[in-house]
Amino acid sequence: MGAYFGVVSKRDILSDVFFGTDYHSHLGTKSGGIAVYDREAGLQRKIHNLGSAPFRTKFEHVFGEMKGTSAIGVISDSDPEPLMIRSRLGVYAVCTVGIINNHKELAEKFLNNNGGHFGLSTGLEINSAELVAALIDQKDNFADGVKFAQDSIEGTATIIVLKSDGDIIVARDKFGRIPVHIGKDADGFCFAFENFSYRKLGYSDYKELGAGETVELSPNGVKELFPAGEKMRVCSFLWTYYGYPTSTYEGKNVEIMRCDNGVLLAETDIKTKNNLGIDYVAGVPDSGTPHAIGYANKSGIPFARPYIKYTPTWSRSFMPSIQKDRDKIAKMKQVPVRELIEGKSLLFVDDSIVRGTQLKETVEFLYANGAKAVHMRSACPPIMFGCKYLNFSRATSDMELITRKVIVELEGEEGLNHIAEYSDGNSERGKKLRKAICDKFGFASLEFQSLDNLIKAIGIDKCKLCTYCWNGVE
Repeated sequence: MGAYFGVVSKRDILSDVFFGTDYHSHLGTKSGGIAVYDREAGLQRKIHNLGSAPFRTKFEHVFGEMKGTSAIGVISDSDPEPLMIRSRLGVYAVCTVGIINNHKELAEKFLNNNGGHFGLSTGLEINSAELVAALIDQKDNFADGVKFAQDSIEGTATIIVLKSDGDIIVARDKFGRIPVHIGKDADGFCFAFENFSYRKLGYSDYKELGAGETVELSPNGVKELFPAGEKMRVCSFLWTYYGYPTSTYEGKNVEIMRCDNGVLLAETDIKTKNNLGIDYVAGVPDSGTPHAIGYANKSGIPFARPYIKYTPTWSRSFMPSIQKDRDKIAKMKQVPVRELIEGKSLLFVDDSIVRGTQLKETVEFLYANGAKAVHMRSACPPIMFGCKYLNFSRATSDMELITRKVIVELEGEEGLNHIAEYSDGNSERGKKLRKAICDKFGFASLEFQSLDNLIKAIGIDKCKLCTYCWNGVE
């Protein structure tokens, strides 16, 4: 995914940007960066790889190296950012969060028309921020350049520019798939992906940008450069998985949504009498837990934590560079409470089921510790399409999704013409899909949240939500 945090102020704000960016560490694991403007020192920048340590550890020495009254911080799951650019528009720092699906076409067009060049990574890829900068620089000012970049990009790109005068341009992606919140205090303004991050630092809510809305922040105010568009497709997965529980998007808090979602899951099971004999309801930690709390509260079945994740030293399982070591760490983190497992029928709620590899290992771990039965509920519908807007599933092809694999196993390629039926748990194809996944993973039963109930739990107009990964509707 990736995330951002920034401030423009009358005072030194490096501490705010350090902590504000660190609060977004759940949204990216590859690299982090800070660009700072100081009246005397000008623009400065630091970028660090986050593969072996979190943002906080890598940037804790920054206070002796940088200072300034304006800054942007970036957590990235793709390219190192922000970049420092010198062009005919001046010197500036730029970053972008999202995915540019037509990057090859845009790069070729730029090279053919402008005769410039791009730096390449080891994999011969162009940094997305550099490509965005090349688009911006084709216009005579930053505002028009950012608008041109947004209109040219197919996919999703929230664009941030820290100018050499310290002002910051923030442009939410064209269809508002990811959020941008603006906060304020007595000395200036800030922006963030997660609004709780600036609230903890003493800022209050100012506004949430609309889809495609572009503003310029200065210590004295927020200037609208381009208004919000009419069409919005905010990512529904922000509420079920990505978002931090204390965050709010489009007026709906993440934790509240997850609890409400669990209530609706329970209501469905109560109607179908599909949860009889369950001893405990539990969440697959961490994002499955609030869904499970809502389920337990509605169903009356006690909530419990049959296993706990051990995170004091291995807080993130991606840290080892070798896959087998990562897998080992993931298993070591699961510490059982045998008294809550042995001889018990357990119902777990997970935020989603993508490929299912880790979930299979979790179920095997529970049975190895004496579970009588393990039932599974997914807090979202069956994922049928790999995301092409934010790439949340990290799948390189749709066939990496467990649902697609099972459909082809059941019916061959013809089955992919009946995805809507397979998504529906009441249809014959839907029942076969669920049984086949149960057989693969050892679930005593499996059900997915319906799309209608998911939208109900989010509580905003369905036409404003992106549900592509579930129904393929763009």
